[in-house]
Amino acid sequence: MVNYFRRQSTMTTTQPDDHGYFGQYGGMYVGETLVSPLKQLTVAMHDAFHDETFWDEYRELLRQYVGRETPCYFARRLSETVGTANIWLKREDLAHTGAHKINNTIGQALLAKRMGKRRLIAETGAGQHGVATATVAALLGFECRVFMGNEDIRRQQPNVLRMELLGTEVVGVESGTATLKDAMNAALRYWSNVVDDTFYVIGTVAGPHPYPLMVREFQKIIGEETRRQMLQQTGKLPDYVVAAVGGGSNAMGIFYPFLNDDAVELIGVEAAGHGLETGEHSASLTAGTMGVLHGTKSMLLQDANGQIREAYSISAGLDYPGVGPEHAMLRDCGRVRYETITDKEALEAFQLLCRVEGIIPALESSHALAQAIKEAIRIGEQSTADQSRPDILVCLSGRGDKDLQHVAGFIR
Repeated sequence: MVNYFRRQSTMTTTQPDDHGYFGQYGGMYVGETLVSPLKQLTVAMHDAFHDETFWDEYRELLRQYVGRETPCYFARRLSETVGTANIWLKREDLAHTGAHKINNTIGQALLAKRMGKRRLIAETGAGQHGVATATVAALLGFECRVFMGNEDIRRQQPNVLRMELLGTEVVGVESGTATLKDAMNAALRYWSNVVDDTFYVIGTVAGPHPYPLMVREFQKIIGEETRRQMLQQTGKLPDYVVAAVGGGSNAMGIFYPFLNDDAVELIGVEAAGHGLETGEHSASLTAGTMGVLHGTKSMLLQDANGQIREAYSISAGLDYPGVGPEHAMLRDCGRVRYETITDKEALEAFQLLCRVEGIIPALESSHALAQAIKEAIRIGEQSTADQSRPDILVCLSGRGDKDLQHVAGFIR
């Protein structure tokens, strides 16, 4: 019998080297204007991370303002419907603002305050990171500007209104596909001109060093809670942990505290869009090649000349042609298995959770949910009568209110 209480692995938890590389991925690929600000940010980050008063303030805001810890919920009716596994949901949709993004923006805003900055900027795709940044700007008294592709503005109107109500200026971006990639391009260009008084709050575990490390450290609260909750509620760790991967912050947040637990299989889920064979997808790890985008070296969707290809997903939060460098390293070493889910499969999972559990998930989370259902069916086909039902835990990274208008055109 496996002793689930013993942290066991041939792998240690991962840290970047002094230059920000996770193995061959990562680094700081930026113009000269941003090198000095990023080095200053790295020093400030390490100083804050070694100051317990910083973490005390962070944890207090997570408790009193964000509403942590979020529950690990046993989805009984979904489990009965699938019939072959116990499916658990880490309910990040219940955090203030409706997604995991607030964990990161609280931390980065406290760091910005510590550094004496007066303005925050951010990029956003699905709008949840933009809303979370606008929220902490209002809470802590920052001016705030959020860059958002016009296509995402069109399909995420509720979040645009939320940002504006919170006092944030939403800047539409028309270039490229007018989605997350283009919003991040615009934010980086703008930041290079205002670095003296402005802090760039990147929303995922991508971008130049130290952002992949910093965002992971603020998001690992998800996995730390999950690990403790599952031991308390079931007496063991989950057999599988499943999370959607765009840039990859919710996935790194829940995976990281489990990296040393070999008995726990970790599964990241990319967006296959209309299908990998069509080329209309966002599966950078599955179908990409190594390159540099937004200041970091990782796996990207690009052509033979190194030009970034258009990414596609029904989910605005997964519609990104790259992925965080730590994910690329974890794929290469085999610690995390990465799969893909199509729009159609995600929509089916979206509707199923609504009907049997009364929970409307974000489209991003629906990709992870669809993969969990696939895993349960596969396990059922391979199991014998005397085997116990495995526990599959899904990071429900956000709620689906923001997606209802967009989804309506597909399901009616």
